[in-house]
Amino acid sequence: MNRKYALLGVLYFVQGIPYGLQSGLLPVYFRLVGLSLTTISLAKVLYVPWVLKVLWAPLVDQYLTQKTWLLLSLGGLGLACLACSTLSPEAQLLPVAAALLSMNLFASLQDVAVDGMAVQLLGPEEVGYGNTIQVVAYKLGSVLAGGGLLSVLHLLGWGPLFWSLAALYLLAILYTWRSDLRLRSPGQDSWARSRTLNPWRILRGLLQVPGTPWMAGFVLIYKLGEHGASSMFPLFLLDHSFSPQKLGFWNGIVAMVFSIAGSSLGGHLMSKQRHPLALLKALLGLRICGLLFQTLLTAVYRDQVLAFEVAAVLSICTQHFLAGVLTTLTFSIMMRCTQKAEESMQATHYSFLATLEVLGKLLFSTLVGSLVDRLGFAVSFWVFLALSSTSVLYTLHASPAGS
Repeated sequence: MNRKYALLGVLYFVQGIPYGLQSGLLPVYFRLVGLSLTTISLAKVLYVPWVLKVLWAPLVDQYLTQKTWLLLSLGGLGLACLACSTLSPEAQLLPVAAALLSMNLFASLQDVAVDGMAVQLLGPEEVGYGNTIQVVAYKLGSVLAGGGLLSVLHLLGWGPLFWSLAALYLLAILYTWRSDLRLRSPGQDSWARSRTLNPWRILRGLLQVPGTPWMAGFVLIYKLGEHGASSMFPLFLLDHSFSPQKLGFWNGIVAMVFSIAGSSLGGHLMSKQRHPLALLKALLGLRICGLLFQTLLTAVYRDQVLAFEVAAVLSICTQHFLAGVLTTLTFSIMMRCTQKAEESMQATHYSFLATLEVLGKLLFSTLVGSLVDRLGFAVSFWVFLALSSTSVLYTLHASPAGS
C-alpha cells in the first residue's frame, strides 16, 4: 500500500508542473510585460491536449503497458523542459507556446496512464485517500511550478528554471522504471480483445456504465463560475496594489496550503460517506457564499487599505479551501463510477469524465479575459456567481440513480 501511494504521489506531483507554470507563473509574467487580459486568457488554448486526451486514451487501454506509457510521457515532458530552457519568452513567444503545448500533450498522456493505474490499484475503501494523494500531489507540483517559481524567477532566470524541471522529470523516470507494481496487461477481457478505436462504439460503451450520464453532466458544469473567479481575482489584485511577490506568496503558496488542507479533508470525508451527494450539495452552497463575498470585494475595493487586503486574502484562502474539498470529492465519485466499468476500458472511461471536467473549465475560462475587458471586474464576477449556481441546481434536480 505504501509503495503504490508513493508512486501515485510522485506521478501526480510531476503531472501538476505544466499546469502550475501556465496558471500561476505565466499569466503574471505576461501581465507584467503588458499583455491584455484577452491575450492571457486566449493562452489557455494551450490546454487543448487535456480536452483531446480521450482520443488517445483507448491506445493506452489497448496497447503496450501503462508503465511504458508513463516512461514515454515523462521523457517527453523532460525534453519539452529542455526545449523551453533554450528559448526567450520575450522574443520567442510562439516557440515557447509550442513547447508548452507539447508539455500539455505529454502531461495529458501521462494522466491517462496514471489514472488508469490508480483505478486498478485502489480498492473501494482506498478511493478517498487515493484521490487525496492525487489532488494534493498535483497541487504541490502546481505550487512548485507556479507560486514557488514565480517567487524565485528573478533569482534563477528562465533557463536554469527549466533545467531544474528537466532534472526533476529524469528522477521521476528512474523512480517509475524501478517500480514493480503488478498491473493488468492489455487484452485480458472481451473489450480489450476486440481492440476497437471506433469512437461511436467506445462512446456507447462508456455511457452504458451505470451513473455515467449524470456524472458527465455534473463535471461539465461544476467549475464554471469558480474557475473564472479563481483565474481573474488574482489579476484584479495585481491591478489594485498587490505586487507580483505578494501575489505569488498569498495566492501561489499560502492559498494553496488551504487548498491542500481542503483536499485532505475531502478525502477523509469521502472515506466515511457511502452516499456523498448530500455532502456535495452542502459544499456547493458554501462555495456560492464564498464567491458572493469575493464578488462584493470587486465592487468596493480600496487601494492600499489594510482591511481590504486582509479581506481579499481571506477570500482567496476560503475559496481555495472549498475548491480543494469539492475537487477531491468529485474525483472520488468519478473514480467510483469508473470502477463499475470493465477493467480494460477504465482508463478511457476516467479520461472521458476528466476531459469533460477540463472542457467545462476551458470553455468559459478561455473567454473570461475578454468578458472582463468588456464588462469590468465587478460585473463579470456577478456573471461568475450566476454560472456557479448552475451546479447547485443540477444536484437539486438530478441524481446519479435517476440518470
